[in-house]
Amino acid sequence: MTGPSGKQEFDLAALLAERGAERYELHARYLNHQLPRMLHTIGFDKVYERAEGAHFFDADGNDYLDMLAGFGVMGLGRHHPVVRRALHDVLDASLADLTRFDCQPLPGLLAERLLAHSPHLDRVFFGNSGTEAVETALKFARFATGRPRVLYCAHAFHGLTTGSLSVNGEDGFRDGFAPLLPDTAVPLGDLDALARELRKGDVAALIVEPIQGKGVYESPPGYLRAAQELLHRHKALLIADEVQTGLGRTGDFYAYQHEDGVEPDLVCVAKALSGGYVPVGATLGRDWIFKKVYSSMDRVLVHSASFGANAQAMAAGLAVLSVMENEETVARARATGERLKSRLAALVDEYELLSEVRGRGLMIGIEFGRPRSLKLRSRWTVLQAARKGLFAQMVVVPLLQRHRILTQVSGDHLEVIKLIPPLVIDDADVDRFVTAFTAVMDDAHSGGGLMWDFGRTLVKQAVANR
Repeated sequence: MTGPSGKQEFDLAALLAERGAERYELHARYLNHQLPRMLHTIGFDKVYERAEGAHFFDADGNDYLDMLAGFGVMGLGRHHPVVRRALHDVLDASLADLTRFDCQPLPGLLAERLLAHSPHLDRVFFGNSGTEAVETALKFARFATGRPRVLYCAHAFHGLTTGSLSVNGEDGFRDGFAPLLPDTAVPLGDLDALARELRKGDVAALIVEPIQGKGVYESPPGYLRAAQELLHRHKALLIADEVQTGLGRTGDFYAYQHEDGVEPDLVCVAKALSGGYVPVGATLGRDWIFKKVYSSMDRVLVHSASFGANAQAMAAGLAVLSVMENEETVARARATGERLKSRLAALVDEYELLSEVRGRGLMIGIEFGRPRSLKLRSRWTVLQAARKGLFAQMVVVPLLQRHRILTQVSGDHLEVIKLIPPLVIDDADVDRFVTAFTAVMDDAHSGGGLMWDFGRTLVKQAVANR
């Protein structure tokens, strides 16, 4: 079809039909060139044609089970009909969006609905991502307390922009980007270390993931409440990073709600709030913090986001919360997660390479460890000498290649697989994963086969990259 100028109008379907097969070449040429290289190396260079719920489909109609959910973004799975309809509706409404000098209804309605799940919090700032939600919390905590330093936990992940990177507990992400903000790591669960830092008098807040995404390490029972009491005693704040753990992921609306009496001063959410369509982040906080930051009309734009609270993102968020309430998504995630975790935990005594299964709801970590038998132990030692984390990668690859199940290694140099599937997976999906995982473990313990052949390839690659 041609437009008024006689030129061809934009046709997305035609463009994809014409150029879609170039996807990996285009990425290698114009984007992060290491991503297609990595995908080719481990055999993850698949071509997915469409997706629905917790499944992908290739051109031949084969379905792949998604146990990754786009790093947690796809809480309701892909293309939930209610969210799709809401986005069509908001586009068709032709709203006067982002005028900057009016107050549209959708942001207030979404804030109201979010705060209904957060009864001790009062106000919301909408941005565009999880890292932006964290940046907002850091700024607000520093300004509200008048102090410069934020504490974070070792091995934490809070984002990759400069502020959130400053509270990132993984050196691999931080290396080469100094100088960062003057923040300090404390071990997760170590109240004595927290108290020592607080006594210095310059701490604005502690930011913590109730369950760390890297490795799926849960804060010890009672830690969050005790930390909150310590922080408040020293006039510092508790920031809960619920970007991945929030919105039902762990079987409660927020992961901090698993512990009685925990009421963070600031809470960061994002990922699943988007419905998988429109990026959105939110920082929820106490009234006095917001009123201190926005203390006068002169400071009305002291913190803002150009695309924050846009109509499409707000509509997606409202649809997501409506679906979660109507379909009882949180309770479903809790029950399904308990079934999956218990069935996997029952395998620990059966497989010597399997060390531990941990987590809550549909956020589960499967950790591998040093085997007892001599033959397996010698192979394990070779892998560890080349690069820690290779065995977990050896499990992830056959899960995809042989069983069409997408998973991830939970972090660099970790022998942990993290399962964060869409919250809509069912018993058949649980059965499929456990059956496939058992088959991979059988292969690993047989002492031979394609899995260990692939392990030799990974060892060679790791040595070459040193």
